[in-house]
Amino acid sequence: MRTAKEQSGLSQLQIDAFQRDGFLLVDDLFTDEELDRFGPAVDAAVRHRTSDDHRPLASKNLYEQTFVQCMRLWEDHPQVAPFTFHTKLCAAAAALLQVDCVRLWHDQALYKEPGGRKTDAHLDYPFWPVDRTDLVSVWIPFADVHPGGGMMSYLRGSHLSGITEFVDIGQLRGGKPYELLQDERLAGMALIPVPAKRGSAIFHHACTIHAADRNDTDRTRRVFTMAYMADGCRRSRDDAYFALDRDGHKQGELITGAGHPVAWPLAAGDFPKPPSVLGPKTGFGYSG
Repeated sequence: MRTAKEQSGLSQLQIDAFQRDGFLLVDDLFTDEELDRFGPAVDAAVRHRTSDDHRPLASKNLYEQTFVQCMRLWEDHPQVAPFTFHTKLCAAAAALLQVDCVRLWHDQALYKEPGGRKTDAHLDYPFWPVDRTDLVSVWIPFADVHPGGGMMSYLRGSHLSGITEFVDIGQLRGGKPYELLQDERLAGMALIPVPAKRGSAIFHHACTIHAADRNDTDRTRRVFTMAYMADGCRRSRDDAYFALDRDGHKQGELITGAGHPVAWPLAAGDFPKPPSVLGPKTGFGYSG
């Protein structure tokens, strides 16, 4: 069987850059034909999940003004599964984490509407009750994303800073605004804007600090993301977390089960069976 590095198509230079910087832009990872299939599949899933919500942007809370978020789409929309478990993506996650096996943490659509507010600088790991930081997310736009259109920025090297502070994006949980980028532990680190073309993907480590622009364009920024986790992680906390609760995982237990299936190695086209109990129509999980 081919290695994760071989299946992903990543070079050693790219893997080294990810280890150093905490993020990696990969151009031309997808063909136009793939995105012509995957984009409409995710669009249809988002329409289904949000069909009951007719509120204008101004009537939503600050978190909802940041993006329309729909998680675990592969579970109830089978046409999304080939995207979530795309061989090159899953192999890339294993190669970048330098592990032999990865599981899906979750997938999610993050659609930033015209006029959508910025995504506050944050890191993903504090929101996820996992005992290790061996998780990587991938951010995939369905159209070119430029400055002022919900473009992502990453704080280079911040995954090595030791920072694990929770940032309450949009004050979802009633917290006070926290300007993470002003933390003195991050002095000297550069926030790197990353324009992304259709067909590209941006990978980032679970502890990499990142943010996104407002969407000042007249069209929705359509992005799909996946987070993958090294096999062997355990639940670190017992605070409510839907997918772990659904699979009955207690603190200290290995994270396995239908909600977090093996994503690599996986035979092409051999997609995991979705859980029998589905999650809420919308959900919370931070990635940009």
